[in-house]
Amino acid sequence: MIATEIAIQEFSALDDDECAQRIAEAKAALGEQLVILGHHYQRDEVFQHADFSGDSLKLSRKAAASAAEYIVFCGVHFMAEVADILSRPEQVAILPDLGAGCSMADMASLARVERAWRELATVLDPEQTVTPVTYINSAADLKAFCGRHGGIVCTSTNARQVLEWSFRQRDKVLFFPDQHLGRNTAYRMGIDLDRLVVWDYELPMGGLSAEQLDKAKVILWKGYCSVHQMFAPQQIDDFLRRYPQAKVISHPEASFEVCQKSDYVGSTEYIIKTIAEAEPGSRWLVGTELNLVNRLRKQFSVEGKSVHFMSPTVCMCSTMFRIDPQHLLWVLENLLEGNLVNQIKVPPKDARQARLALDRMLQVS
Repeated sequence: MIATEIAIQEFSALDDDECAQRIAEAKAALGEQLVILGHHYQRDEVFQHADFSGDSLKLSRKAAASAAEYIVFCGVHFMAEVADILSRPEQVAILPDLGAGCSMADMASLARVERAWRELATVLDPEQTVTPVTYINSAADLKAFCGRHGGIVCTSTNARQVLEWSFRQRDKVLFFPDQHLGRNTAYRMGIDLDRLVVWDYELPMGGLSAEQLDKAKVILWKGYCSVHQMFAPQQIDDFLRRYPQAKVISHPEASFEVCQKSDYVGSTEYIIKTIAEAEPGSRWLVGTELNLVNRLRKQFSVEGKSVHFMSPTVCMCSTMFRIDPQHLLWVLENLLEGNLVNQIKVPPKDARQARLALDRMLQVS
């Protein structure tokens, strides 16, 4: 452990230009043994080194289909777990900085969800009436929970298809950890807001009565993405007063009020595709993470498109920002020396059960 800490400290003193050169050299030396994955929200200094870019599920599937032995995921912890679950046994998933987590994912721990399941069992039979659905932005043990309780995983792209499948299995859904994706998706499916109740994991019975749970169609976990909560309806109103012809596009992790005022709502891939296919000269207000919005602004400025960030204050995924060129280089040069650092390995039982929930999702979507 001491040697590892010294190594990290030595790399942290390097500037980004030197890191970039040495990363390129390490990638060339490792060749097909290595694949680097870069999530859309990753900082540019790291993103430029990715062999594949995209959202977490897309990246994990591409890595699993590659010839690489080492999968270096420049994202956050749950993403590397998904890569480990979906990859072949001989492949190794690595996270450059183990401190790169997800605050939203942390809001729904296995202990909290299991307690909620037990409490639900005092007023209804969850095994017969409730399908547990976890957003892919969650820990592997929660995906495993869904696997063993007849549940499923969803992404921001396929949430509607997953909810439709879930209602065919059982009458209700327990949706975690992001309440906003669940609410925005269910409402667009025609489910009334009064049938979408919020389970407050800090309160007994989630702060809900037996009558509320009986009426509920979707029980939404009180979780959220701190980045997407920076966006507000007033920001949209102010922008449209200046640019009335502009279009507004938001990620479904944003609040219900923001999504209701948006012309388009969808995943990061959907946002990219929609702006890419838009008319030259069009103007867009975008409610999602700053690094992605800045990248879109640069990419589409040559087509005369104006891409604006919705929040007047800077808000990026601070935990993903922990992945920097220095940590990436540290991982790669350790691999060249035969040292495996920061491997992400999901326990076999959890991996099997989580794979059940993920496979259900892949079959549905």
